[in-house]
Amino acid sequence: MSFPDTSVDPHRHTLRGPRFWLAPLVVVTAVMAALGYFYLGSMLEPSANLREFPMAIVNQDVGDVMPGSDAHRNLGTEITGAVLDGIDSERIDLQEMGIAAAHQGLDSGDLYGAIVIPSDFTKRTSILAQASVVPGDIEKPVITVYSNPRTGTFASAIVGIIGDEAMTTVNTSVGAELTKTVTATLAETAPDLQLSGGSKLTLAEPINVLSVEHKPLPAHTGSGLSAFYYTLLLILAGFTGATIVSSIVDSALGFVPTEYGPLYITKETTKMSRLRVLFLKWAIMVVLALVVSALYLWIGTALGMPVARPLLLWEYGALAITAVGVTSLAVMSVFGPAGLLVNLMLFVVLGLPSSGGTIPIEASPPLFEWLATFEPMHQIYLAVRAILYFDGNLSAGLAEGTKMTLVGLGVGLLLGIVVTWIYDRRGFHRIPDAPGTTRTLSTVTTG
Repeated sequence: MSFPDTSVDPHRHTLRGPRFWLAPLVVVTAVMAALGYFYLGSMLEPSANLREFPMAIVNQDVGDVMPGSDAHRNLGTEITGAVLDGIDSERIDLQEMGIAAAHQGLDSGDLYGAIVIPSDFTKRTSILAQASVVPGDIEKPVITVYSNPRTGTFASAIVGIIGDEAMTTVNTSVGAELTKTVTATLAETAPDLQLSGGSKLTLAEPINVLSVEHKPLPAHTGSGLSAFYYTLLLILAGFTGATIVSSIVDSALGFVPTEYGPLYITKETTKMSRLRVLFLKWAIMVVLALVVSALYLWIGTALGMPVARPLLLWEYGALAITAVGVTSLAVMSVFGPAGLLVNLMLFVVLGLPSSGGTIPIEASPPLFEWLATFEPMHQIYLAVRAILYFDGNLSAGLAEGTKMTLVGLGVGLLLGIVVTWIYDRRGFHRIPDAPGTTRTLSTVTTG
């Protein structure tokens, strides 16, 4: 007769096996490698990844007669053509349009910036050329480069770089032509008169380039980052909230043990089906979404964050948390604990670098542009940005973001209902000795 030897750990062979040690090392290393690659790869070289960056150029110049010629010229048209020819169209989508269309594009977030040539540009340039040899006060012709701070701080910085490069080339070209024209005119009309050093410097860089923010953001918006961080809060509320809800519900229903410090509590496993348990978790998640969305709104306004449409932000926030939470719970119901890794990859690892909240999608590697077409964080960011910065304008991303959030919610509901129903139909219940339950028993005997 033999008896179990309780002095020997029955799982000692598990500790000796390579799988026990390799599994956590491989999984954690793989997840961290993905984090490192996606996060660093999305932001290290935005200028090299720039493609189809949307900007506008507006030519309002009516033209005038330049010194030394009787012909009517439109320098604005010439500059517009030169800028368009000099811009790499694959990197920068510089669209020629009217001032009304440019303002509409800036107001909806479709444009990151605009270059505007005023109606009196040629006239002011002509006056500058004539006044370079006549005493008196003069003003340089002006070209304004508008950035759109509501599309993000980094996007505004890119607009500034593009504007500086384009306007430096234009200034040099116009300056060289203007200096040549004035010098030739003086040689014909007043050969004894020479340009002063100050006049040469003025003519060499005749254009005053102004950098102006289109509808600057108010204070307490984090220089355009508040929408991104609010989006991150909504994602975390759905993803983390779903994980906590699932753990608490499973513990209360006896599917997993509960530990409080040294206490280890097990409860009798309920006979509830997988689908019914999932419905319970979803119901709790919906209530939590309403509460947490209101909590975020209250905290934000208490800290001074401007919210022009508080009711809309609360409603959409609750929808976003619900969609993320429902999908997260569905994934965990389908894959079990492994669903945590799936959710982490879907909502965080792939979501942050493809959100467009810090670096514009047009300045990220193409992979992230593709991910942004369906990644929840990008869609939620578009909607939150539209509510916070564009007064809830549907065309500024609210319509698209809301549509994709509802699609995500539908996918989560469908996935959870169909798969857990199949599990229940095939008898894969979460109770001991149910089909699909595997037990490993080890005994040690002594002779």
